[in-house]
Amino acid sequence: MPNNWKTYKLSEINSIQIIDGDRGKNYPSKNEFLKNGYCLFLSAKNITKTGFEFSELSFISEEKDSLLRKGKLETNDIIITTRGTIGNVGYYKENFIYKNVRINSGMVVIRVDEAKISSSYVYQLFKSSVFQEQISSRTSGSAQPQLPIRDLSQIEIKIPENLQEQKSIASILSTIDDKIENNLSINKTLEEMAMALYKHWFVDFGPFQDGEFVDSEIFGINNSVSIPKNFKILNIKEEIIRLKPKNKYTQDNILKLGKIRVYDQSSARILGFHNNEPDFNADFENPLLIFGDHTCRMELICENFSVGPNLIPFKTNIKDYTYLVYLALKDKVKMNDYKRHWSELMLHQFVVPNEIHLLDDFNNLVKEFFNLINKNELENQTLTQLRDTLLPKLISGEVRLKEFRE
Repeated sequence: MPNNWKTYKLSEINSIQIIDGDRGKNYPSKNEFLKNGYCLFLSAKNITKTGFEFSELSFISEEKDSLLRKGKLETNDIIITTRGTIGNVGYYKENFIYKNVRINSGMVVIRVDEAKISSSYVYQLFKSSVFQEQISSRTSGSAQPQLPIRDLSQIEIKIPENLQEQKSIASILSTIDDKIENNLSINKTLEEMAMALYKHWFVDFGPFQDGEFVDSEIFGINNSVSIPKNFKILNIKEEIIRLKPKNKYTQDNILKLGKIRVYDQSSARILGFHNNEPDFNADFENPLLIFGDHTCRMELICENFSVGPNLIPFKTNIKDYTYLVYLALKDKVKMNDYKRHWSELMLHQFVVPNEIHLLDDFNNLVKEFFNLINKNELENQTLTQLRDTLLPKLISGEVRLKEFRE
C-alpha cells in the first residue's frame, strides 16, 4: 500500500457519519404508503447489486414526511442495505430523479464531509469485493440476515490522503458506470418502442383497420373483442417449451467474475458468474426467454447463460415467434404475492396473422430494436468486467494514476 494511503475503521473517520432511519412511532404503516406522493420511501427492492431500481415504488405524504426525524437523504448520500439482502449500495447524486427520499428500517445512510473525503470514491469503495467480503463476514442471523451499525462501523477501508487522488479514481470508475447507465436507459427506450409497435400491430390492429373484423374472446370469456379475420388465436402453453437447467447455481457456487452469466429472478438480474459450460445456448438469431416464477420478471436472452433458483427458461415452438411471444407476455403477470406464477402465465393467449409474410414483416421491424439492445448489452458486459477488475486495484493502491505515483 502506498505511504500516503491509510487504513481506517469507519468508526474512526470523523468525516463519515452512519445515519439510521427513523424507526419510532411515526414509522409509516402499510396503509400509509401511496403509489404517488411527496416523498419516495425506499424499500429493499429499490437498491440492488447494480444500484437503484425503480420498477416498484412507494411514497408517503408531505405530512407524514414532516413527522419523521432521521433517514432523509441529502445530495451525495450513500445508502447500504443492512437487513435481508445485505450490502447493496446506492448513491443519491445531485441529478437524482426524486427530490424527497427516505430510507426504510432495513438500510442506513453514509454521509461524507465532501471537504475531506470524496463521497464518489467511498461509493465505489463500498461496491468493491474487498468491502463486500467484510460485510459478509460480519452479517448475522439466518432467518433474517442483518448488519447492525455497531458491526458496520468496524469495517476497514483504505483511503488516499490526497483528496484529488480520491476524486480522480472515482472519476475513472464513474465514467464507466455512467456509460453503463446510459446504455441501460437507451435499452429501456428501445424496448418501449418495440412494445409500442407490438401494441399497434396486435392490440390496436392499426395496419389492418381496412380489413374485415370478427368477434373473439381472446382477452377473456366475458370480454369479446374484434380481431382481423385473417388472424388466429394461439394459446401460450401450446406454443412454448419449458427448458430444464442441467446445473443448480446459488450464491454458494457462483463467482463474482467469470465467462458465463447466471441470471436471477430478482431485479438485480445477475446472480453471478461461472466458468463451466453454459446450461443454455442463445444468440440474437436464436434467443431464449426467462421468467421469474415468484417475481414474474421476464427477459429475452441473446447470449449463452445459466440460471439461478426459481428462474424458468423457455423457448417457442417456432423460432420466429420468440420476439413476438416476449412482447405478448411481458408484464402480463404481476407479482402480488410471493407464490409461483408459471401456471398463471400459461393461461394467456396471443394473436398472429395467418399470412406468414406479415409475421416476417413484424419480426424484421422489431428485431432491429433488439439488435441494438443486444449490442448495448454486450458493451455493458465488457464495461462491467473492466470496472470490476479495475476497481479493487485502484482503491487498494495496487494500480496508481500516473500523476500520483511517488
